[in-house]
Amino acid sequence: MTAAPASFTRRTPVRERLVEAFLALSAAIGILTTVGIVAVLVFEAVEFFREVPLLEYLTGTVWSASIKPFRFGVLPLVTGTLLVAGLALLIAIPLGLVSGIYLAEYASPRIRTVLKPLLELIAGIPTVVLGFFAINFISPILLKSLVPGIGGFSVLAGGIVVGILVTPLIASLSEDALRAVPRSLREGAFAMGATKFEVVRRVVVPAALSGIMASIILAMSRAVGETMAVVLAVGANPQLTLDIRESVQTMTAFIVQISLGDTPAGSLQFKALFAVGATLFLMTLALNLLSDRVVARFRNRY
Repeated sequence: MTAAPASFTRRTPVRERLVEAFLALSAAIGILTTVGIVAVLVFEAVEFFREVPLLEYLTGTVWSASIKPFRFGVLPLVTGTLLVAGLALLIAIPLGLVSGIYLAEYASPRIRTVLKPLLELIAGIPTVVLGFFAINFISPILLKSLVPGIGGFSVLAGGIVVGILVTPLIASLSEDALRAVPRSLREGAFAMGATKFEVVRRVVVPAALSGIMASIILAMSRAVGETMAVVLAVGANPQLTLDIRESVQTMTAFIVQISLGDTPAGSLQFKALFAVGATLFLMTLALNLLSDRVVARFRNRY
């Protein structure tokens, strides 16, 4: 056997150390950035809670950050956010799951090469464009002709827009999960006389359930954190309501309102921005942790 050149033997460890150092630095930058964001949120939120009791913030039903008397009960913002996100998922889950199943199990390769880029194109549309689509078509033309008593801004319009946004996410991730199911499971079911639909319903979908559930939870995180489309479609009326025909204000919409306004730095309203941001961060973090648990729970079933 020919010995490796001496120069190659000497240089390889140096290159490996450089690569390891670069990878460690990249990871450290990502971690430190996250830590910095959390530190800023926590610091400013603590300053806010020195003036506003935490219990009042969590249980209050009135949010009035711009008009005196100032009230900082976050429940209207949380309720508005969950209403929009929940309605978006009611639209996106069936559409996204059916699309994923069709692409993974029924579509021919030619059709798949056409439909998959179209889904990715929808996901790449700027959210502000969809927001303008909502205020120029969905609200004034579509919804006003179908839903009596609905206003120009509504939870329903926001839910439709956000549902359009997150449908490609569910479809793409669900398709990946379905295509990852071992072919032997399908062949075994076919060998037992199952039809195509029975194989999909009883074998493929249960086997891919962890990936499908993870896609839904990630879509929920995306829906909760959506900003510009929600601002344009839902409005900025921080009221506590469950009527999807009404205008509400989400947490992200309030953050935009304060960030783009003339609110002085250091004021209570400015500090409220970070309290709401910290609440939103905790919500999305909880959803991501839930996604990890769901994946871990169903991963070993098949």
